[in-house]
Amino acid sequence: MLMSETVRLEYGETGLDLDLEGVNATIIRPRFIPGLEDEVAAFVEAARRPIGGAPLRERIGAGDSVAVAIPDITRALPNERLLPWLFAELDHVPDGNITIVVGTGTHRGNTEAELRRMVGDSIYERYRIVNHDARDADTLVEVGRSRFGYPVSFNREYARADRRILLGFIEPHFMAGFSGGYKACFPGVAGLDAIMHYHSVANIADPHSTWGRFEGNPTQDHVRAAGSLLPVDFLLNVTLNVRKEITRFFCGDVIEAHEAGCAYARETTMAGVAQPFPIVITTNSGAPLDLNLYQTVKGMSAAHQITSEGGLILTAARCNDGFPEHGQFKQMLFRYGSAREALDAIGEPGFSEVDRWQVQLLALIVQKNRVGLYSELADEEVKRAYLTPIADLRSSLDEELDRIGRDARVAILPEGPLTIPYLEN
Repeated sequence: MLMSETVRLEYGETGLDLDLEGVNATIIRPRFIPGLEDEVAAFVEAARRPIGGAPLRERIGAGDSVAVAIPDITRALPNERLLPWLFAELDHVPDGNITIVVGTGTHRGNTEAELRRMVGDSIYERYRIVNHDARDADTLVEVGRSRFGYPVSFNREYARADRRILLGFIEPHFMAGFSGGYKACFPGVAGLDAIMHYHSVANIADPHSTWGRFEGNPTQDHVRAAGSLLPVDFLLNVTLNVRKEITRFFCGDVIEAHEAGCAYARETTMAGVAQPFPIVITTNSGAPLDLNLYQTVKGMSAAHQITSEGGLILTAARCNDGFPEHGQFKQMLFRYGSAREALDAIGEPGFSEVDRWQVQLLALIVQKNRVGLYSELADEEVKRAYLTPIADLRSSLDEELDRIGRDARVAILPEGPLTIPYLEN
């Protein structure tokens, strides 16, 4: 159907309008679920009547030390709301017994300003907060071996606590099937060596390591195998809508609650299409997920699922934090002259560098599809990342339509990886 509307794309904090006048467009969004009318009451109910096991207050003793693992600044979890509710339910535990461990995985540590924004000033000033550093051996403790054969270390504050609580939100994930669950601790607060095993070339290349796939997903299997080496006493997971409102709580046993949340997310965020599209326009769901190009691979991957061979993916992601500069993602992209060269290098026996998994995924996408990027990155840097810089989305869309036919079908993912499309057949 020819559209005569303007669609709002999630881009940074402000969004981006795209005129679809005369475009044969299909807009694909998640099923909108309104936010809970009373989030506090819903949390209290979930904490006191959890999915599996005893109420939260009964699991944590007054004398226990407690580690609370939360995601870092690249995730949209509303910690500033969840943490006060959580600690109100644990008001029998002294503040000094509680440590918040920020699960950075292999990302950089968050700044004081970022931490205050993430958790709120009152929580920041009242509780001890630790940025996990996967590379700092002095802050890690080996806790055992994964059933896949490699040793696993966790952040010392997390490992040595009497009780452990994981926070996260559940949405389809481009490798692990779904986020949430044990991912808050693995890779969130894990050591680098174990993370490298988890992100192996074989796991990333496995077709079962993909969006919405749970059973038989080797990436999710590694997450659970390592995450379960230490007991987790309570899971606090939520689902969110595009307004970042909480739509459901999934609390309690880390496996039972997570699987219930994944089933709900599959229903509300995955959309089947009958055939691939020659053009797909996507985002990385706006701030904070479109902070850098590393994260933006997720939005490209969502579009890649339904883009025809040789088709065009147009991506709008602000990338105001660059590639980023920390880590090896940018260095690896710039080292190799093409996606094929990068994949060949990564596939060599013994190749082991941080962020190789994201380079591998990006390279696999651009092997099949042309990818344009509208962002704040410099044009020359975008080109060195095997992508085409875009100055104007509509102009780039018109150029492609002029080339392949004005009536060509175009899919729009305004919220990027908050909606995961898939080919029904």
